[in-house]
Amino acid sequence: MKKKILFLCMIIATCVPGINAQQVLTLKECYEMAMTATPISMEKETYSQISEVKDKNLSKGWLPTLDAGGNFVYNSSVVDLADVLGDVPIPGISDLIDPLPREQYKITMDISQVIYDGGATKGARALQEVDRKINEKHIETDLYALRGQVNGYYFSLILLEKQKALLQSYLDLIKKRMASMNSAHASGMILKSDLDVLASEKIKLEQQISENETRRASLLKILSNLTGSEIDASTEFVLPSPGEQLCGEIMRPELQMFDLRKEQLEANLQVIRSRRMPRAGVFATLGYGNPPGNNFFKDEFAPYYLMGASIRWNIFDWNRARNEKQVIRMQQSIVDSRKDEMTDDLQRLLEAKSAEISNLRSLVESDAELIAIRKRITEAAASQYENGAITATEYMNEMTAEREALINHEIHQIHLVMAQIEYLNISGNEID
Repeated sequence: MKKKILFLCMIIATCVPGINAQQVLTLKECYEMAMTATPISMEKETYSQISEVKDKNLSKGWLPTLDAGGNFVYNSSVVDLADVLGDVPIPGISDLIDPLPREQYKITMDISQVIYDGGATKGARALQEVDRKINEKHIETDLYALRGQVNGYYFSLILLEKQKALLQSYLDLIKKRMASMNSAHASGMILKSDLDVLASEKIKLEQQISENETRRASLLKILSNLTGSEIDASTEFVLPSPGEQLCGEIMRPELQMFDLRKEQLEANLQVIRSRRMPRAGVFATLGYGNPPGNNFFKDEFAPYYLMGASIRWNIFDWNRARNEKQVIRMQQSIVDSRKDEMTDDLQRLLEAKSAEISNLRSLVESDAELIAIRKRITEAAASQYENGAITATEYMNEMTAEREALINHEIHQIHLVMAQIEYLNISGNEID
């Protein structure tokens, strides 16, 4: 029966995917999860929908417009044909003509159709498209800022993981050394004070491991909230490999925003030019009134209609368009200046980060030599202690110095990779 149960458990473990599997998380995956989890990411789709609605409204500018209206007019003075025809030498003709009505009533339905709008609709649609791109790029800029937060928590977790592994290895070494020293103390070969030195070091290491675990749990919770994904303590964080050669080409979304601002100003110029172009259209009016249309001799309600075409051209606008173009050119100059200033700032940041990377690389190289020396010193101290040449405190001092050298080496390695990632983020390049 036990064999059957064990066999069944093995089948379940094989068939259920991911069971007992350790979660592996990369920095790029954290970027993607953080950008998906933030509410800002939803704004991009919203702006896209807003742009579609506005574009539909602009395209409807070419559809005919239909307006209903009505009015009542009272004229204090109208033409009296009896007076006009009073001198006509035809007896009684003035009595046959009724005076024109003083009141006018009408209900109309006006239809108009644009034939040529001077490129106004085209310019407005181009401007609307640029506005959409600017809004989306602004969101990308806000999302890009999340990378700095993710970097801080991600690399801190890797550093804590490395530190814990080193502390645990030294704790295991201390425990083994204490086990061998307990028998030596029982036989009277060493003093109790020597054992107390190792015991105090053991307590110190256990405290550091406990502090490490507490801090790691806190950072895991923060990173889980930032990425919107549950990250447990068993998660393995992969140290990125950005490579030795870093691309110095600056591709930050903020710089792309400046290019879109210039494109927006160009679209505004197109709108200004369209206002100076002629506009043409046709129109028609269907009405019902008294008198009907312009037939003032018919004093009764009747339907009527009128049709026509129109053209309008503002041939002189008192240099208003020219002044607006001048303002836009000055704004374009400001955008170019701001872009150059930001490019210079980013270039200085890249130079400073490049110097930091070079310094960290030299530290990592010298760490290897230092660790090798400290290991030899610790081995010699262990031999001296066993032979009674040095005390347990002196031996522990050498062991602590070796541990600090190893921890500093891990810190330098992680800081080096972090500096390389920050270099890529400053330049706007993606990590693999």
